[in-house]
Amino acid sequence: MKPALILYLVIFAFYIVFARQPDYFDGQFATGAIHFVRDSAAKAILPKAFFTAGKKEYVADAAYLFRNFKEGERVKLIYDTSKPGNAAVYSLWGYWIRWGEILFSLAAFAVMYFIAVSITSHPSPESLIDLA
Repeated sequence: MKPALILYLVIFAFYIVFARQPDYFDGQFATGAIHFVRDSAAKAILPKAFFTAGKKEYVADAAYLFRNFKEGERVKLIYDTSKPGNAAVYSLWGYWIRWGEILFSLAAFAVMYFIAVSITSHPSPESLIDLA
């Protein structure tokens, strides 16, 4: 179990570093302000981060599960230089770690672990002969 857990953590860490959008290594940082805007599609009031890149103003979604913002709060954003509209609030929870990815990866780890345990705990007689 311990080697499998270490392997899971290493793979998940590499996945986090190289799968972020906008890309951490190519992205630029900006400071923005949170404003609550009525979203017509969701029919709810959602936090949006407004920031300026160059001479244009852009809006980034700031609605993260378990994350609360206040009106006018200043936040750090990361955005894609080729498409500044592709931006995210730069924080541990929301940019680096997302609840959906954690749940999916833990479920995949559990399934793979139980498959490995079920295969190795009941070896066929032919495989036992090969070991001798």
